Amino acid sequence: MSIINRYWMGQFLRFFCIVQFIVLAIFVAVDYLTNLSKFFKAGISLVDALGYVLLKTPFMFVQFTPAGVVLAVIVVFGLMNRSNELLALRAGGVSAYYLVRPAVVAGILLSFSMFFLGETLVPVTMAKANYIKYSVIKKKHQIHASRENIWIKSDDTIAHFKFFNPVDRTLSGITLTRMDDNFKVIQRMDARSGVFQKGQWHFFNILVQNFTPGDDTGEVILDDEKIVDMGILPEDLGQMVKKTDEMRFAELAVHIKKVEQEGYDATTYRVDLLGKTAFPFICLIMAIMGAAVGMRPAVKENLPLGIVMGLGMAFMYWILYSFTTSLGYGRMLPPFVSAWAANFLFLCAALFYLARTES
Repeated sequence: MSIINRYWMGQFLRFFCIVQFIVLAIFVAVDYLTNLSKFFKAGISLVDALGYVLLKTPFMFVQFTPAGVVLAVIVVFGLMNRSNELLALRAGGVSAYYLVRPAVVAGILLSFSMFFLGETLVPVTMAKANYIKYSVIKKKHQIHASRENIWIKSDDTIAHFKFFNPVDRTLSGITLTRMDDNFKVIQRMDARSGVFQKGQWHFFNILVQNFTPGDDTGEVILDDEKIVDMGILPEDLGQMVKKTDEMRFAELAVHIKKVEQEGYDATTYRVDLLGKTAFPFICLIMAIMGAAVGMRPAVKENLPLGIVMGLGMAFMYWILYSFTTSLGYGRMLPPFVSAWAANFLFLCAALFYLARTES
């Protein structure tokens, strides 16, 4: 590695660590202080509450990394620009493409680091954090779930849902079992499917069995459609069930295969699976974009302008990425296109901006 590259990499790591530390410290402080009342209400000690907040920091580190990359790259090149180091290097025949090489290397390394964290630490910590959030703090229904084979126990009812689709808020393979105070089954309801519409659950193709003491067969009632009050909202299911950020890549791929073999739509899972590979590589794109911004003449005299531009680009990426993935969830775009479209557009913009900087 040349002296220039070593110098640039050292400066980048310093500013990147500073940015990430400040952002994560703010996140921990805000999340901890704003939820103190909830912690007290749930009977959680201040130390355990801090542990709960810290469990979310690996996930937030991954989410903030692209913004940290673009800001650190802009600051390094902006300071080199302000001190005329870039001018001296380019006067000596060093091109912008050569100067951006360490930024590209840093972006690639951080992309793989994000993917590695997403496969190792993040699923474990987010699973524990979500369990504490919904089972200890919010004290929701006792639940064991992964969107498939969902079991929920309330006061007198055990509910089992074969599959839950959070996009269109539908259930498949529904079984509701009611019991009396002696834990004897008094009613079982089976439904092929259900959908949440206008604040109510509508079940379809229903079979209800009412049991009375001494009658093993029970009364059987068939119905095409019925409104059922379960006391469970789609938002509750969407929040409490196992999320894709709690699954590793291989685990999610196996889950998709199983869901499709059973005849259910796995589009949302496919979008999230491809997103696990697409999102980390925004670090590389942000590094190129940050280098192009930092080397602009306007940033030489106004470094804060470059920082604002970097934050704006990170924000615009989030908006576009969220928009395209939403289109993928709604089956308006193929999963691959919805997951990678934002990366492709921003890469084209970054390369175009860098080419203009060199010219």
